[in-house]
Amino acid sequence: MDLTDRFRYIMKINQLTASAFADKIGVQRSSVSHVLSGRNKPSLEFIQKILENFPRVDANWLVNGSTTTSFNKDDYIPEENIFSTQQKSIAEPVTKEKVQKEEELNSPVNAKKIERILVFYSDHTFEEYKP
Repeated sequence: MDLTDRFRYIMKINQLTASAFADKIGVQRSSVSHVLSGRNKPSLEFIQKILENFPRVDANWLVNGSTTTSFNKDDYIPEENIFSTQQKSIAEPVTKEKVQKEEELNSPVNAKKIERILVFYSDHTFEEYKP
């Protein structure tokens, strides 16, 4: 997971769009867009603004992808409870197992399949299509 992936992870955990993320940390929206697209590298000021606005994000994890400090058990939110909690300002290290689990959940095998398509016409007729 690279630095931009960690930014995306923070955005996902906090349910923020790129625009909302830019507004929250106080940078131009184009700055976030350029960083996320890989066009620009984030500045130190950009990273500092993230750390200021998301105090529960570990600086070592954000910059290096690993933590050297241990989590306070009161600050830790188990992965299965991340989206059910009211306070969502947390980013924790992502392990290979977590990435694999998320990829499995998002795989085409688990995706919804189209069963049928109905097209209604203005003359009150319809057609049904099945794949």
